[in-house]
Amino acid sequence: MATLKTWVSVPKNSDFSIYNLPFGIFSLKDDAPRAGMAIGEQILDLAAISDLGLLEVSATYFRQKTLNDFIALGKKITNKVRLDIQRMLVSENSPLKNHPEVFALQKDATMHLPVHVGDYTDFYSSIEHATNVGKMFRDPENALLPNWRHIPVGYHGRASSIVVSGTNIHRPLGQVKPNNEELPSFKPSKNLDFELEMGFIVGKSTELGERISTKNAAEHIFGLVLFNDWSARDIQKWEYVPLGPFLGKNFASSMSPWIVALEALEPFKVQGPEQQPEVLSYLKYEGANNYDIQLEVGMSAQNSDETVISKSNFKYMYWNMMQQLAHHTVNGCNVNVGDVMASGTISGKDESSFGSLLEISWGGKKPFKLKDGSERTFIEDNDTVTMRGFAEKDGKRVGFGEVSGTIVPNK
Repeated sequence: MATLKTWVSVPKNSDFSIYNLPFGIFSLKDDAPRAGMAIGEQILDLAAISDLGLLEVSATYFRQKTLNDFIALGKKITNKVRLDIQRMLVSENSPLKNHPEVFALQKDATMHLPVHVGDYTDFYSSIEHATNVGKMFRDPENALLPNWRHIPVGYHGRASSIVVSGTNIHRPLGQVKPNNEELPSFKPSKNLDFELEMGFIVGKSTELGERISTKNAAEHIFGLVLFNDWSARDIQKWEYVPLGPFLGKNFASSMSPWIVALEALEPFKVQGPEQQPEVLSYLKYEGANNYDIQLEVGMSAQNSDETVISKSNFKYMYWNMMQQLAHHTVNGCNVNVGDVMASGTISGKDESSFGSLLEISWGGKKPFKLKDGSERTFIEDNDTVTMRGFAEKDGKRVGFGEVSGTIVPNK
């Protein structure tokens, strides 16, 4: 990765360095939402830059409330926009220097969900997480189900309840049945949890019957976001047999507002874990397809300081994104621009890297303390959960900002 120097002021350790330049949708005061790009503490107004004749893409694509139509132009065009902006932010003779009106402060902006999500799929691709859950709910000696090492397990979630970071989440109600009770009862979830995940945004549609191979999967991935798949464990436990997640999951998922282009993450690719037994041919891949992205989860009670309760890494994933997309479409299922596919909970090998409270508190059996002295096993009302992630190599940082949400009492 070549060393770049920008004339824009970028704080040290900013997620939004000159090497990043993620895309998002923002608005100022009463203005309509439009496309922007993050640099340091500022946002570049892509529509305004296009109006100046400095981009080859019409401002029409940037004056929309989602990025879908822009992403659908294809990587040849979207990558060029990003690189053209990067050159303008590096050049000492940049035309942008004479147009301060194209910059806005992030603190003055409202961020919006960056894409219209038509469909959402959630995978279950961390072997450490799946093993932990299997030990808790099944036979500890046979924690993984027989299919787990053969297919990237997933399920179709609810796209309508994906919300942008900062949106309050209402505590869900549902049927729960404690082990010591004969019949279920209807009540607010007590065992409310987060799941530390990353999601990728589909950047190229396919036709029904078309399959995506691991070799060309990257062409269909526009970029990545941080993703919190909130989970009501007590509701989930009663309903999930035999069909899997439903009301325990579909009440809300939170997504970070900035989409980091896949190309910006190229320098941070690493080899994934060895897959045994050998996978079927359509799931085989070449090269490094995991990403070294450092992740953390912070939790805070109302009006108290945050406690970091987990530090994990996206590189731990057993099944990578290319395999997930290949498996998702191997039966001919079509995908559309803007679809979101989430990784599933990202857990590491030790307790400090577990990606859910289900694991951190081991099903509620091991309480932990927050900085204000209060104890938790699951999330209480007015608690805030914040996830952050960044990749860093040779002093060059590409980050995602954060995805945050506060649990409020049920309506």
